[in-house]
Amino acid sequence: MKILTKKTLAEGLKEVCALDPDLAGVVRELGPPPLWRRRQGFETLICLILEQQVSLASARAAFNRLIEALGGRPEAEPFLALDDDTLKAIGFSRQKMRYGRILAQELVNGTLNLGRLRRLPDEGVRAELTRLTGIGNWTADIYLLEALGRPDVIPVGDLALQEAAGRVKNLPSRPDAATLNEIGEGWRPWRAVATRILWHYYLNVVRKSTQTSFP
Repeated sequence: MKILTKKTLAEGLKEVCALDPDLAGVVRELGPPPLWRRRQGFETLICLILEQQVSLASARAAFNRLIEALGGRPEAEPFLALDDDTLKAIGFSRQKMRYGRILAQELVNGTLNLGRLRRLPDEGVRAELTRLTGIGNWTADIYLLEALGRPDVIPVGDLALQEAAGRVKNLPSRPDAATLNEIGEGWRPWRAVATRILWHYYLNVVRKSTQTSFP
C-alpha cells in the first residue's frame, strides 16, 4: 500500500501540478508543501478531538497541558485515570471528555486496534474510526492523511481547505464539502497531495500567521 513519504510527495506534486495549473501556480509561488505527518496512535486521535471546532493554537495549548498532566505523551489507560476537574482545567469540554474516554476505553478493552488500521483500505479505516462517538469524517480523514500517510484522501469538511480552494480556483464563494469533493475528483490519485498544497497556501497567503504547523 503506497504511503506519502518525501519521495512519493515529490512524485505526487509533479503529477498534481500537471493536472491542475492553479495548484501548479501555488507551488511555483510558495514552493512544495511540507509532508505534515503525525504519530500513529491514541495521542494523535486525542489531539484531533481537541482540535474539533476550535483554533489550532487553543487545541495545541490544551494538548501540551495534557502532556504535562500525564507526565509524557498521552496513552489510553493513564488518560482514563484523569478526573473531570483535571480534564476541564486542561481544556476539555464535557463533550470532548466523553469522546476521549470512549476512545481510550475502546483501546484499553481491545475493541479498537489502531495498529491494524495501517493494513486496512481507506474506507475500512474510516468505518472503523467513525463508529466511535466523537470521531467523524474530518477526524478520520486527518488521521488517514497525516498518521497513516494515505495519498488519495481529501478532508472535504475542512474549513481552511475549503477557503484555500475557493481562492486558488477563483470561485465566487467558499466551496462546500460536496463542491470540494467534485473539484477533488480531478486530483486523483493524489488528493492528499493537493490538500497539502492548499493548506500550504492557506497558511502562507490566507492567514499569514506565525503558526508553524498545520493542521
